[in-house]
Amino acid sequence: MNFGRVEQAMDEAVDAGVFPGVVVLVNLDGEIVFHRAAGVRGLDDARSPMREDTIFDLASLTKSLATSVAMMVMARERKIDLDDRLTRFFHNFGVHGKTHITFRHLLANTSGLAAWRPFYKDVLRTEREGRINFTASRGAKEFVYESIQREKPECPPGARTIYSDLGFILLAAAIEQVSGLTFDRYCHEKIFRPLGLRSTSFVDLSSLRTRRLELIPEMIAPTERCPWRKRVLCGEVHDDNAYAMGGVAGHAGLFSNARDIDHLATTLRAVHEGRSDFLPTSIVREFWRRDDTLGTSSWALGWDTPSAKDSTAGSEISRTAVGHVGFTGTSLWIDLDRRMHVIVLSNRVHPSRDNDKIRDFRPRLHDLVVHALAAS
Repeated sequence: MNFGRVEQAMDEAVDAGVFPGVVVLVNLDGEIVFHRAAGVRGLDDARSPMREDTIFDLASLTKSLATSVAMMVMARERKIDLDDRLTRFFHNFGVHGKTHITFRHLLANTSGLAAWRPFYKDVLRTEREGRINFTASRGAKEFVYESIQREKPECPPGARTIYSDLGFILLAAAIEQVSGLTFDRYCHEKIFRPLGLRSTSFVDLSSLRTRRLELIPEMIAPTERCPWRKRVLCGEVHDDNAYAMGGVAGHAGLFSNARDIDHLATTLRAVHEGRSDFLPTSIVREFWRRDDTLGTSSWALGWDTPSAKDSTAGSEISRTAVGHVGFTGTSLWIDLDRRMHVIVLSNRVHPSRDNDKIRDFRPRLHDLVVHALAAS
């Protein structure tokens, strides 16, 4: 297989400032057929070459690779039903007409909850007003959970699609409530450890602080020079609300590298095809089926599918594909028809989130990958 044009596109993107560095992995029929790094980790004092095993802040890929898969496990264990109402677990949630919102609504982004709220500002203000070490504490996380329960929805459930961080934050809260474990611990025990994912985890900021642990920055791609944290972020979650919650949240916070993501994607593909018993095939197929309730949404349950126009997956990938993208410059697209997947990990927000050149790179790269596979 000749991936020369893919390599050229990666190098050109680095030169054009799309990102400091990037890692691309392509898996076909369960075998890695392309895995390459280009560029450097960072533009400050981290100008070491980007490596294939570099760990990235996955941002919203957390929704698919952690929260959605955790919900699959919960469904397998019959701890929840997708059509359970949230009020079964959060008795105060039903205010403002939210009584009929279900887990399915949250996963399909049809709950009517707002896309985003600046909870981190409230957390920071509380700390400034005298609550010492409130930011990144368990108390801050509970404050966010309770704030979402009091939220007034923007529309009734099932009325329209709103891609909502709030919904996925609440899914993690439900997993904690039902399992009795913290969300990161649940994911570790039920997903990451059973699959042998050694480079995949959340970074619990409160544990780092209380246990005085230190990360190895040379293994991690830095993200933004944060305007309010006043430093380049490396090994702490980029997402503002996830940081305020302590680094562990249902919408963002997961760190991983390409090989671990490949192993998880390969396992889920095998389950989908009935070749693995990690999860029931019926559950993965239900989560990966596009939600047609509204007729216009591209969302499945915790996963996206290619949009009809201007998809990040490009124009060549199968319409049956599933995937997700992350704000920091990450993505995973799984083409079920071609039995392949493409992982793109970059730190395009380094040093600033204002860099949006990746919009043109992502679809072009995926098209080049499909062309390379077709030519072979």
